[in-house]
Amino acid sequence: MKQIEIVAKIHTDFPDKFGIPRQSGLVSSLRAEIVFEPKFRNPDAIRGIEEFSHLWLIWDFSKNRQKDFAATVAPPRLGGKEKKGVFATRSPFRPNSLGLSSVKLEAVYIDENRGPVLVVSGADLMDGTPIYDIKPYLAYTDSHPDAKGSFAEQHKADRIEVVFPEALLAQMPQEKRQAAYDILAQDPRASYNKKPDYIYGLSFGGYDLRFTVSDDILTVCDVVKIDANFSHIKGASDVPNKPERMDD
Repeated sequence: MKQIEIVAKIHTDFPDKFGIPRQSGLVSSLRAEIVFEPKFRNPDAIRGIEEFSHLWLIWDFSKNRQKDFAATVAPPRLGGKEKKGVFATRSPFRPNSLGLSSVKLEAVYIDENRGPVLVVSGADLMDGTPIYDIKPYLAYTDSHPDAKGSFAEQHKADRIEVVFPEALLAQMPQEKRQAAYDILAQDPRASYNKKPDYIYGLSFGGYDLRFTVSDDILTVCDVVKIDANFSHIKGASDVPNKPERMDD
């Protein structure tokens, strides 16, 4: 049997798992770059990809490993107490640790050193996550508007009020402010681990966003710059040769 290969890695603003959206597409303001491994940097491999608006990413839960098979998991959205079958959830703790995400293709460009680069939005992956395959998303077959969503459907619109003082927001680059706000509005805390009067820290885009939650209001209390290495992620407007699509 042929061994599965890493074809690319994604570069996002999340150095840690905490704060990553629970599903792809929930925070459309997030930007990420997909950079192919040297073996797969042939531009012919993505010829025509700009004709699609969305892509499927098949990737590796590289930071979640388990030694033994667990038939059930406790989804955080159910308070971490009620168990469901692993194949009835999107838990990262899976027999083969494979993830599946749909993202929007914002731009395609050729970098002198890195080869073809895909700029995508709405990704729910940690920085450096290995990607095993990329496929076009086809609405006529991949979308099922009447599909049942079980317990996940009940929590799809969960949001929290965010107070992000202008003076603190101004410490972040303009292109990252909306995404930071949207991530916090998703309430990154685990539903079973919400501590009153506790200062949480969320690493995003080279900044530590520190916040508290009281009476269902999340208030940012500090923004600390911790890493300048995340400034490389471009917005679609910063990328040369942005494709024009038939659906735009």
